[in-house]
Amino acid sequence: MVSLYEQEAANKRNSVLLVVLVTLVLSVFGYVIGYAVSGDATGAFVAVGIALGLSVISGLGSYFGGDQIVLKSSGARELSRRQFPALFDVVEEMAIAGGVPMPRVYLIEDPSPNAFATGRNPGHASLAVTTGLLRRLDREELQGVIGHELSHVRNYDVRFNLLVGVLVGGISLLAQFFLSWTFWSGGSGRDDRSDNRLAAGMFLVVGLILSILAPIFTTLVQLAVSRQREYLADASSAELTRNPYGLERALAKIASDPEPLATANGATGHMYIVNPLKKLGGGSSLLSTHPPIVDRINRLRQLTGDKPLERPAVAALAGLQ
Repeated sequence: MVSLYEQEAANKRNSVLLVVLVTLVLSVFGYVIGYAVSGDATGAFVAVGIALGLSVISGLGSYFGGDQIVLKSSGARELSRRQFPALFDVVEEMAIAGGVPMPRVYLIEDPSPNAFATGRNPGHASLAVTTGLLRRLDREELQGVIGHELSHVRNYDVRFNLLVGVLVGGISLLAQFFLSWTFWSGGSGRDDRSDNRLAAGMFLVVGLILSILAPIFTTLVQLAVSRQREYLADASSAELTRNPYGLERALAKIASDPEPLATANGATGHMYIVNPLKKLGGGSSLLSTHPPIVDRINRLRQLTGDKPLERPAVAALAGLQ
């Protein structure tokens, strides 16, 4: 069985490799498009600089303001300890256990139980929970959820998701630009006096292929690493609470709840502890942001030596049978 520390080390290695890989793909893609459009290497390097520069600008904007955009789009309002003292007690306990500052706490008025964390670093983190989560979960289960979300904060998962999201978004924008340029210009926008027309034509073909494959490839890799980070946050929550059973029950309850989360969408669904767009039956696809709930629960059960569950047993764990 892989230990928590081995999981953490592998997670860090995979994160660095993913950032390097996606940056490399963005640079190569920018070079190919630049050469295809301009017909020379100078234009290609200019395109690489523009692509990386726009990604940096976009990343800075998201880095400093992205959390507030997500919170506002989710309809979250900030809470005070006086309003929900029991919730603040749990958050404070988990923050102390995780060695991170107390985050700002927000509430989403929605009957569907769920939660997410956002912020650029542990010192500027925010935690949002739904009213349904507070109603459905007991204290141990709530500790498991809060521990999971603060583990994302402690592991800098929010910053990682932001960085990779910007890079992958940059590749998608490049692909859309190049496909649109090719459609409207017929690929004839290059200078016909170029001495490298054949090379430019070859780059045009390669650019078209990359425009289709690069966004798909980088997105699949991003989602695969995202699923691994969910496993790690679950294990880290068990470490903080010393009680994996609370998170087990919480995951089962959240995934089994039939209420839709009205404020969630494709842009924010990946941030929640359980993807509100794909609940109990979701998570098995390459396009899923979260692992299957049964797999997550069984990984927690490995920590305690308990027998793995089959999918029908999750309903019983959630108290539905």
